[in-house]
Amino acid sequence: MQAEHRTALLFISHDLGVVHHLADRVMVMKDGSVVEHGNVDDVFYHPAHPWTKKLIDALPVVSSNQHNKDYPLRHHP
Repeated sequence: MQAEHRTALLFISHDLGVVHHLADRVMVMKDGSVVEHGNVDDVFYHPAHPWTKKLIDALPVVSSNQHNKDYPLRHHP
């Protein structure tokens, strides 16, 4: 849709699970300052800033019997 209409979307959320699924790029902020930004997979799977790591660690863990291949983040067997 973005390519077809030549538009961009700014999505602001505290729900990182939703952000991971909707965004191509992500910007992480703490106390009003940007602490990290980049490609969503790079930031989520290789966070560089301690605040980003804490936010990702706070995501719920999906057990193997609940695992959904479309939600790869924070999967534990």
